[in-house]
Amino acid sequence: MGFFSRLFGSKSETKAATVEPVEYKDFLIYQEVIAEGGQYRVAGRITKEEDGELKTHRFIRSDVLSNKADAEELMLKKAQMFIDQMSGRIF
Repeated sequence: MGFFSRLFGSKSETKAATVEPVEYKDFLIYQEVIAEGGQYRVAGRITKEEDGELKTHRFIRSDVLSNKADAEELMLKKAQMFIDQMSGRIF
C-alpha cells in the first residue's frame, strides 16, 4: 500500500455504504448512524417527494449506543415518532 493510500485511504474505503430506506406513511427513512469512538451516534434522514421535488430532513441526535443495530433501530423509532408528532409537516 502506498504512502498516500495509507494517509488518505483507498477509494474502496472512502466509498459510502448504500442504505436501504424504510417506508413509513409515504416518507422514506434512511438509518445512517455515525461511528464514533467505538460507539454509534443516532443519525439519518427523512425524505418525501412533494410536487415533484425531493424534500430531505437530516438529523443527528445526541444518543450514542455501543451496538450499530440498536442505534439503527432507535433512529427508526425516533424518525417515526417525529413524523407522527409533526403530522407530516417536516419540511
